[in-house]
Amino acid sequence: MRHDDIWRALDALAAEHGLSASGLARKAGLDPTAFNPSKRIGADGRARWPSTESIAKVLAATGRGMEDFASLVSGMPALPRGGGRGGSGRRIPLIGLAQAGGEGYFDDGGYPVGGSWDEISLPDIGDPNAYALEISGESMEPVFRDGDVVIVSPAAPVRRGDRVVVRTQKGEVMAKELRRQSAKRIELASLNPAHPNYSFELPEIAWMHRIVWASQ
Repeated sequence: MRHDDIWRALDALAAEHGLSASGLARKAGLDPTAFNPSKRIGADGRARWPSTESIAKVLAATGRGMEDFASLVSGMPALPRGGGRGGSGRRIPLIGLAQAGGEGYFDDGGYPVGGSWDEISLPDIGDPNAYALEISGESMEPVFRDGDVVIVSPAAPVRRGDRVVVRTQKGEVMAKELRRQSAKRIELASLNPAHPNYSFELPEIAWMHRIVWASQ
């Protein structure tokens, strides 16, 4: 486990409950500034880690278990393969990734619109605009396989190393790993090493959303 992974897991847990880092700390009964980015590196430049007690309080406050948190640390919390296509829980829109580049599925802000979406049921995610994409083909193996479903949160913060869904201004939609983002460019790594990496000028990107769950 890396320092960045632990903090990213806490950020992901906050986003999935519709909270900021400060909101998550407050919900857990901690100082509201406990998880602020400014607190993650000490004045001497050394990495500061959240305590075990803080993590335990967060998990208790959000009703999550250590296995859930470990999945978040690994960067890919998972639903049971094939799970979510039924049962109880919130219903969110679902289409195939290959369809996502077509017109009429997203508005200008990158939020799902229109009546052509299917639906999927899953445990509640805090982002009211979350949606699901079904993977087709082998271009994203071995991370995502044909038939896997990824849950995407437009509200979740995106950081280097996150797996993201990106739509270009030309209508291309792809699932990649964010390698680097500067004030001018975005660099994306392909999940399948047999496929090329990509680099875009920021004006070429319509939107970029983080993948927060995946069936496995």
